[in-house]
Amino acid sequence: MTGETRSPTGFPTQAPPLAGACVLQIIPALDAGGAERTTVDVAAGLAAAGARALVATEGGRLVGELQAKGGVWVPFPAGSKNPLAMALNVGRLARLCRREGVGLIHARSRAPAWVALGAARRLRLPFVTTYHGSYSGRTGVKVLYNSVMARGDAVIANSHYTADLIRRLHAEQAGDRVQVIHRGTDLAAFTPVAVGPGRVEALRRSWGVAPHERVVLLAARLTAWKGHRVLIEAAALMRGRGVGDLAVVLAGDPQGREGYVREIDALIAARGLQGIVRRVGHCTDMPAAFRAASVVAVPSVEPEAFGRAAVEAQALGTPVVVSDLGAVPETVLSPPDVEPGQRTGWRVPAGDADALAAALGDALALGASARDALGRRARAHVEANFSLERMVGDTLDVYARLLGRAT
Repeated sequence: MTGETRSPTGFPTQAPPLAGACVLQIIPALDAGGAERTTVDVAAGLAAAGARALVATEGGRLVGELQAKGGVWVPFPAGSKNPLAMALNVGRLARLCRREGVGLIHARSRAPAWVALGAARRLRLPFVTTYHGSYSGRTGVKVLYNSVMARGDAVIANSHYTADLIRRLHAEQAGDRVQVIHRGTDLAAFTPVAVGPGRVEALRRSWGVAPHERVVLLAARLTAWKGHRVLIEAAALMRGRGVGDLAVVLAGDPQGREGYVREIDALIAARGLQGIVRRVGHCTDMPAAFRAASVVAVPSVEPEAFGRAAVEAQALGTPVVVSDLGAVPETVLSPPDVEPGQRTGWRVPAGDADALAAALGDALALGASARDALGRRARAHVEANFSLERMVGDTLDVYARLLGRAT
């Protein structure tokens, strides 16, 4: 947005186009995740712009942060997928919007999007959706269910990969209303100077990592498509090639997938990697985690809709190795798309443990000067393309346009 001064966080401190507006975002819960984090970030931007930022959700660990940043939590059963409950929630949400003077509704998940669409159409309010995931669908019914995310007056895609998917699957619903707004990273938090050595050392100790060990980090919830098995196989290959002093850290919440946890543990044992690969559970200090890592792996075997871990790690100057599919290639510069001297990370074929092991080995073998140069390029790449300020500003511009307020 133009014509404003900026707060220390980079958000507008005064924004006449949105001052006094009331925007409601709706999402099932405010727990960990890219959609949830983006909801809080946009609410903070709205509050800084003088608007009321409501979030209708069941709750979650980010509610406190939302409120601290000026957002308003409106308890609402947004996660319900029961058709009858959803139908009743349309009226409930419409009444809420009338009571609070909501001028625009922004849905960030499919089930609440159907409720929000009904309420928005009933009240003739602008309706915005954001695709945070790859909602491909394998049946006609599922494609129809997913299509709600393409029915907004503005349809925000978090990557060009996601935008292409929307246009391919939902061309009729989306029309020409798709706009790419990449996920934004808080560059004030994800910067080396903001992460003191004490935080890093405390985290390494909690992981059981010895001072001499080099951390290969996979930061993702424990689900099969995130590629944990591929990384474990790569770790076994690296050990066989004489790469020592490794600590392969799997940081993520199983979210009830105990069967998958048993599979991972069994594979670790079968490859004799009990002293090398370790599960450490959910991590609350991701800047310190990425700073503690010698290299960050994003070995997804199915397409990522964006790839937040790769961006945040690059912001901290940590080398990254990612699967060359989905949206992640949009975030990591690598040959043959750029010259080797412009590299910000490595891209390897998905599911290829040998290629992953080789790239991880290359990253770990970087000398100090080469590593520093790569880190500076990666930081500059993120600053230019994936800043939180840019994401929030672009989103608020969408709101201002739909509300008929000139920017």
